Amino acid sequence: MNLFETVKYGVSNREAAICYGVEVNRSGMALCPFHNDRHPSLLVADDHYHCFACGEHGDVIDFVAKLFDLSLYDAARKLSADFHLSPDKPPGAAALNNRRKNTQAQQLRKKERLCFSALTDYLWILREWKVQYAPRSPDEEQFDARFVEACHELDHVEYLLDEMMIGGSQERVELVDSDSVRKIQSRLTQIKEEHDNV
Repeated sequence: MNLFETVKYGVSNREAAICYGVEVNRSGMALCPFHNDRHPSLLVADDHYHCFACGEHGDVIDFVAKLFDLSLYDAARKLSADFHLSPDKPPGAAALNNRRKNTQAQQLRKKERLCFSALTDYLWILREWKVQYAPRSPDEEQFDARFVEACHELDHVEYLLDEMMIGGSQERVELVDSDSVRKIQSRLTQIKEEHDNV
């Protein structure tokens, strides 16, 4: 096992973040150290991190490299030294199997990322449509369907995004499996197909 594998299986992102002074709450969110963050927007999972605001993401080695402005190799060496890991003495088989399992928490995080992505994509489309297809004069009798959709859906999508960002874990679980999110994902697929056929 090489140094990178040893570090990835020996140290979780959460352990590294906490060790290096990033306060992670119980739901795995923290203030992002990579931009001026005022509300926790950094998801710190065991196997990765992702900032919903600035877009930074990666594994534990990427995190330390970015945090301390190091090369990936130097970041792996720092983690190895700080967590007393050695490539000559890799983690046991049980530890490796536990890291590789796709736990329910990991599946939920994946669903949350997909949900967040769908909501933000749809929000940007709606905002664009509200401007692009707005009536050109107050006398117009027929509004473009995209403008109407934007007017009807914008507040709802913004509300869902707020729930995703500041809601508790139970609210996020309910949201990612909700009919509202499924309808938005379906609508995004439809918009993409319409765009591809033009």
